[in-house]
Amino acid sequence: MNVTRQRDDWEQHWDQYADAAEVNPAQQYRRKLACALLEEAGASRSTHLLDVGSGQGDLMADLRQWFPQAELVGLELSQSGIDIARQKVPSANFIRCDLLRRVPQDIQYRKWAEFAVCSEVLEHLDEPEVFLRNLTAFLKPGCTLIVTVPGGGPMSAFDHHIGHRRHYRPSDLKELLHRSGFQVTATYGSGFPFFNLYRLAVILRGKKLAEDAAGNAARSAPARMLAAAFRLLFKANFRRGLLGWQTVAVARY
Repeated sequence: MNVTRQRDDWEQHWDQYADAAEVNPAQQYRRKLACALLEEAGASRSTHLLDVGSGQGDLMADLRQWFPQAELVGLELSQSGIDIARQKVPSANFIRCDLLRRVPQDIQYRKWAEFAVCSEVLEHLDEPEVFLRNLTAFLKPGCTLIVTVPGGGPMSAFDHHIGHRRHYRPSDLKELLHRSGFQVTATYGSGFPFFNLYRLAVILRGKKLAEDAAGNAARSAPARMLAAAFRLLFKANFRRGLLGWQTVAVARY
């Protein structure tokens, strides 16, 4: 079995883990954080908003609620992710695109985005700088980019299973964005203390978590109660600081 191919097979991953990702409290925390940062950066009703690595459309659905008049476009490599996302957010447009390859000159939405968000994508890439430089084909000069990536703490078995190459400290992410042609206005760790606690629980669950996520365990009554408890606890997280294990950056192109 080709292990690298399996961990990067997002056609299969979205088929298996779409339901679990939708109700995951950590994913919900990241999505709310990204939307709030876009709003603080000045995203408006007439905004051209780009979701980079739009996956199965959960963040896009939140963007639609936060910015109901915005024009929304998602870039995604996985066709299965796009198919799920289109059902969730039929008013958004989705383009299948591999940003590790040069973007064609005639591609739709070139130099279009006024605001963009790239959430939980860069940790999957061997060449994140290539990805970010190719992304700029879709960004207007002055575009604000919000980035979230996993930060502190060791990788879990599930992280390895779904193809994480590395996790980023704020200084690592800042350096990557600078090399890729962005001006970074803020980088920090978010989520202390309860996001960190959730991550520790994921690490302790080990390889069993992949089986839980692929099955119905994420929808079970105990899992729903635990997720609800963490959603309440996450309201007490420090959004910015040095200790949070969710790394965030705000940058301009």
